[in-house]
Amino acid sequence: MLELLRKIVQEVSSAQNVETALDMIVRSIQRGLHTDVCSVYLFDHPTQRYVLRASQGLNVDAIGRASLSSSEGIVGLVARRAEPINLEDAETHAAYCYLPETGEERYHAFLGVPIIHQRRVLGVLVVQQQATRRYDESEEAFMVTVSAQLAGLISVADATGSADQRERAPTRMADRRFDGVAAGAGVAIGPVVVMASLANLDAVPDKTVTDIDAEIQIFYNALERVRNDIRGVSERLAEKLRHDEKALFDVYLRMLDDSAIAGEVVTVIRLGNWAQGALSQVINTNAAQFAVMEDPYLRERATDVRDLGRRVLTYLQEASNPGDIELPENAILVAEELSPTILGEVSTDKLAGLVSVHGSGNSHAAILARSMGIPTVMGIVDLPFRRLDGRLVIVDGYSGRLYVEPSEELLGIYREIHREQAEVTAELATLRDLPAITKDGHRMPLWVNTGLTADVSRALERGAEGIGLYRTEIPFMVRDFFPSEMEQTQIYRKQLEAFAPHPVTMRTLDIGGDKSLPYFPIKEENPFLGWRGIRVTLDHPEIFLVQIRAMLRASEGLDNLRIMLPMVTSVYEVDESNRLLDRAVRELQEDGHDIKRPPVGVMIEVPAAVYQVRLFAKRVDFISVGSNDLAQYLLAVDRNNPRVAGLYMSYHPAVLKALEYIAREAHKESIQVSICGEMASEPAGALLLMAMGYDVLSMNATNLPRVKSAIRGVRLEQARTLFYKVRRMDDADKIQSFLTEAIRRMGLGQLSQPDLPA
Repeated sequence: MLELLRKIVQEVSSAQNVETALDMIVRSIQRGLHTDVCSVYLFDHPTQRYVLRASQGLNVDAIGRASLSSSEGIVGLVARRAEPINLEDAETHAAYCYLPETGEERYHAFLGVPIIHQRRVLGVLVVQQQATRRYDESEEAFMVTVSAQLAGLISVADATGSADQRERAPTRMADRRFDGVAAGAGVAIGPVVVMASLANLDAVPDKTVTDIDAEIQIFYNALERVRNDIRGVSERLAEKLRHDEKALFDVYLRMLDDSAIAGEVVTVIRLGNWAQGALSQVINTNAAQFAVMEDPYLRERATDVRDLGRRVLTYLQEASNPGDIELPENAILVAEELSPTILGEVSTDKLAGLVSVHGSGNSHAAILARSMGIPTVMGIVDLPFRRLDGRLVIVDGYSGRLYVEPSEELLGIYREIHREQAEVTAELATLRDLPAITKDGHRMPLWVNTGLTADVSRALERGAEGIGLYRTEIPFMVRDFFPSEMEQTQIYRKQLEAFAPHPVTMRTLDIGGDKSLPYFPIKEENPFLGWRGIRVTLDHPEIFLVQIRAMLRASEGLDNLRIMLPMVTSVYEVDESNRLLDRAVRELQEDGHDIKRPPVGVMIEVPAAVYQVRLFAKRVDFISVGSNDLAQYLLAVDRNNPRVAGLYMSYHPAVLKALEYIAREAHKESIQVSICGEMASEPAGALLLMAMGYDVLSMNATNLPRVKSAIRGVRLEQARTLFYKVRRMDDADKIQSFLTEAIRRMGLGQLSQPDLPA
């Protein structure tokens, strides 16, 4: 059965459209299980019924016509229960419903399994047999496995509203809604610009071109560069290879002939697709065809085809560098996976919204998007992003929704929401020069998290009183090699000068996890539990010392620098970091620099650090909580995984208890404790943290005015009462609902999420 499953998976991947894939599957299962019938029923949204979409064994005329609701028949029962049903004689079951057009009256044995994608039943996969018997456990397990494979394919077709993903012309998706994860509050309306990942054939969007001849020439230019590369490699290795081995390079070259792959690509370009899209379509089709071949040698040629395709695509992408793309007004940037690097490279002047197929609301890309104030939706895993370029969309960053080709009615609703939020933002701007003081006189310093150069001006415009987290890894990520000490000094000096005399907290290099450097790759099975943060820099003291020296030199004459150590788990790491810092200070002083030892702090981001707060506090000058990572580790939720994004909860009782404990333990050592996670950016979260006793709140600049307004609108005692009530609650969803209602009762409803379409 394993071989049958492998064949089915390959057939699905090679299918030109969903109908073909379904037909392949029912035929393969019917033959492989030696059963009389195999059928697929899929849920149809307009009729709210499960329609027979493919069958091997039932009457062909019934396909597309026969259907059942979730309350009809055994198929409906499988869908309703969302679990397999295995019957010896289906006719004797109370739920049995006879559909005369199918001709199924002669079949007795029945096994139906639900096709489920992200907890939603998309359809039912069924096998039937004339004999009265029960399908055995291995057959049932096989069917469940196939249905899981089928779910992904069907979900894409269901999401796009098109049964054919490759051959049909782009279809209209009026008011088509895709659900993801809210990652950056706000509403954006504009045309889509798809940014493809470099050399990723599966991420290339379809685009229509008008100058066909020019596009063909672009393709031929890239093709010739690849041919030259292959000839060059062949010549360099000529003396080391046997005659038959050298012939492999000739095979590569023949694949690129006009009579082979190259000719197919040109044909697709002439139909109106740009070179990159045409190449992607042809390569994927050819590779899939090789992959399902029985002969092992021919099956391996799929790898060769994709390798050639990536080589050509690389040159095509060089010819149209993403940095040269002229964004239209109110552009919505869509990518398979947004990264901090992309955000660092793209001009934001015309950028209105961001959408990412992968990632979650707490990925670093999402955090940066929030700091830029850009409405963002992440984790729309079923989004047919390759077909969206140029289409008008609405990005709902409040609820995590994307609407493609919205109706005039929907556009009107969201334009009004956008207008109302703009009015609130303008009103909040008047608070810029006012302190965050509660009605009963409690002062709450509000700092900002920065990383991009634009963050500085944005933060100052909103009245920030300091920087609680400067992400020093951002300048490292947008370069092709480690920045020099002088380059780092110049970058850090700008941050320090802009905020002087207010404090600027610089986190030492924090790479690993979801933050990688192209020139210093870290490949790990589980990067979030691997080599990251302080672990990397202590293993490479030459990197750590250069960065520390640059920070110290940048602070000369300003004296507003604070240094923060990320991902600390032991006192040894703190002691070793302090030793290296003292060395850097001493060396610079000996070189004649007027340097003072700056305050040093640690970030509490992992559970192990929570229970060592007092030990750390004896060695450092301040404690800062990274609540995003702390929540991730406490809840065992990968914040970049959209499948578990719903389990990431800032207001989970365990997270709140940990945050309260940290503040209490830090104050026992009379040390300042701050927080620089996203929870501080929410009005309700800020009130809870203030009630817990946090001394400083650091957040993205966009949300600072809202947090300031919330603090100025309450008394400290009100915030404490709110926290005491929350502390007694045991469910994160209930806490969230309670806080939303409490904010409104306090007269701060304008700071909460607007009423959105259902």
